[in-house]
Amino acid sequence: MNENEDVLEIIEAGLLGFATADALGVPVEFTTRGLRESDPVSEMRGNGTYPVPEGTWSDDTSMTIATMDSIRESEGINYEDIMDKYCDWVFNSKYTATDQVFDVGRTTGQALDNYYKTKIKAVECGGREDSSNGNGSLMRMLPIVYYLHYSDLDENTKTEIIDNYSSLTHAHEISKLGCRIYYDYMDGLLSGLNKEEAYDKLKYKEYPKYYSEDSILKYERVLDGSLSTLNKEDIKSTGYVVDTLEAAIWCNLASNSYEDAVVKAVNLGDDTDTVGAITGSIAGTIYGLEAIPERWLSKVRKLDELKSIATGYCSVVCDNNEKVSDLFYDTDEIDNITSDEDKANSL
Repeated sequence: MNENEDVLEIIEAGLLGFATADALGVPVEFTTRGLRESDPVSEMRGNGTYPVPEGTWSDDTSMTIATMDSIRESEGINYEDIMDKYCDWVFNSKYTATDQVFDVGRTTGQALDNYYKTKIKAVECGGREDSSNGNGSLMRMLPIVYYLHYSDLDENTKTEIIDNYSSLTHAHEISKLGCRIYYDYMDGLLSGLNKEEAYDKLKYKEYPKYYSEDSILKYERVLDGSLSTLNKEDIKSTGYVVDTLEAAIWCNLASNSYEDAVVKAVNLGDDTDTVGAITGSIAGTIYGLEAIPERWLSKVRKLDELKSIATGYCSVVCDNNEKVSDLFYDTDEIDNITSDEDKANSL
């Protein structure tokens, strides 16, 4: 397997891990934890909260693959084009599992309405109020994770891109920080750390350099290393961005397989599709594509389309990766660097 094939397999593991868990959670979205404890989800279901067949993924996956498709076509990040594709999704049912839109978050819908009707700058469309801190930007972060991980961009530029990308729909600092923490956790996993090491590393990130103390305090349980000590009763699974990020990381820290993590996430109840999807993206990254149960994956709608989008998107990501490789191996300075950590710090 060549390097590009390695990267594609990593991207597919994350994306299909995401979409599969999304589809597992769609039929029971908004149901209570008590109901999930009496009737736990362990297999794909149809209908339920929405009148859609089993294997149907939601807006989480639609916006994720729309972003991937934009990055492919633009050969990079073009915020206006990303928003154009989101509008194509919400108004024309493109990037959907069943050619119909059945779930759009309030803050996301308002932002797309703002963009579609007024054509203001894309990064100025997102809600800035405290009440605009749903998980709608966090749920579509996966394409930005790969794009930034396989790039030679500095931390300031990465933070700017993450903040701008969140601001397309969710412009409050709490949402931006949640996206940044998710990126850092995933970046650690993609760099070869195990799930505990990647989580522990979050404590040492320079978030005060970019975000306010008030916003950082919202993520105290994520950043102080205490998540792994908590019980299920301590974890919320609402659509609030902080709750969603906590739940997704906790489900993975408290599990030892893709299936265990995703089943745990969906059966927390409430925002089951998004908590499940983000949990699935992390678990797919940890355990790999082969860990996703075939009995689930085979029922995911438009699976070939998801793989095709991943392949096209990967070509741009691999271009970024080649640029990083050039930096590592085509400079005299690298000859004196011995460890992977030293190489990374030299960029």
